Amino acid sequence: MEGSKFYAINQLHTGFGMLLIIQTKAQPAIIQSLFYFFDNMIKKKILVLCTGNSCRSQMAHGYLEHFGGEQVEVYSAGVETHGVNPRAISSMREDGIDIAHHTSNNLSEYITLNFDYLITVCDNAQERCPVFPGKATRLHHNFPDPAKATGSEEEIMAAFRSTRNEIRSYCKDFIESIT
Repeated sequence: MEGSKFYAINQLHTGFGMLLIIQTKAQPAIIQSLFYFFDNMIKKKILVLCTGNSCRSQMAHGYLEHFGGEQVEVYSAGVETHGVNPRAISSMREDGIDIAHHTSNNLSEYITLNFDYLITVCDNAQERCPVFPGKATRLHHNFPDPAKATGSEEEIMAAFRSTRNEIRSYCKDFIESIT
């Protein structure tokens, strides 16, 4: 093709190779736009880590999926597994997020996956998981543990709602910062 050049873009992050035919007049702008487009198409892999993968990490998992949509692939795990707390499910449902299908997973299940971000949501998980394989950017925020709340059912649910609201705000800000 006269007046055209062929450019090979090798191994995008997704592992796809492409051969593009680009008119020479528009090549720099088109190439730059394509790299931006493909970079933003690649899902960011996020692992949320907590002690038991029952409350805080499950809430964060739900909100990161909600705010990140198709731009993220979210996993959550614990250094132990305690099962998904029914009050976490209930408090999230109140905010329109369904985590009833989530399972409580152990960190060891994901040790071979490569993550872009590892977010610890409690001090215990951060201390018990000082090193994680790969090049994930590590972030930490210690949210209060609503499972330790005592009192009446309403007082306990108030603790779950308070933690949920803190996690929602954190997750919204985090997704906005990476997209």
